[in-house]
Amino acid sequence: MPIWIILVIVPMLFGFYAQMKIRSAYQKNSQVGSRSRITGREAAEAVIRSAGINDVKIIEVPGELTDHYNPMTKELALSEHNYHGHSLAALGVAAHEAGHAIQHKVGYSMMTVRQTLVPATQIAASVSNFVMIAGIFLLSTAIGGKLLVVGAIALAVICLFQLVTLPVEFDASRRAKEQLVGLGILDRDEMSGVNETLNAAALTYVAAFVAALGSLLHILLMLSGRRDD
Repeated sequence: MPIWIILVIVPMLFGFYAQMKIRSAYQKNSQVGSRSRITGREAAEAVIRSAGINDVKIIEVPGELTDHYNPMTKELALSEHNYHGHSLAALGVAAHEAGHAIQHKVGYSMMTVRQTLVPATQIAASVSNFVMIAGIFLLSTAIGGKLLVVGAIALAVICLFQLVTLPVEFDASRRAKEQLVGLGILDRDEMSGVNETLNAAALTYVAAFVAALGSLLHILLMLSGRRDD
């Protein structure tokens, strides 16, 4: 089997699978209402308040699965269905984002590292595709080799960012699950829907890391082969 299939195509297919998994789990558990009838906004507010956080603003944003926490503005953004909804999926996602707010408050080290990498990762993401494509087309020339080196450096930055993201996301989900039960927002027998949703979401981050690592290894093998020639 050609090495590029293992390093590029297989991770791509894994990424498609992860996206299908999260959408399936989210759609399924969006149809299951919680007994408490608490909305995602109320759940997120309860979690951050229990951690003594009073300076984070919970806002509504358009789209589906566009939920995020911005440590720069201290805004916890929930998509429309998760902001107003009271499903197991909505509460799980809302509590997960609240978990990021708690990480920020307590100075969770991996989140700090991740935020430090954001500017470099944004630059790397903006140039990686162009320089890699150009480098592949110009592979036999000197400039092609230099472009591939730049592409490899950019991919290494992206790969590091994706690697650091994993413990940040896993830890936020762990905090979310503990708080949902500990605060009485959900009963333990309701947590299976939350677990399914958050575990599927975690798989997308694993897929992103695998894809970045595969692309990096592919470019490094190309550079190695070029030197051998």
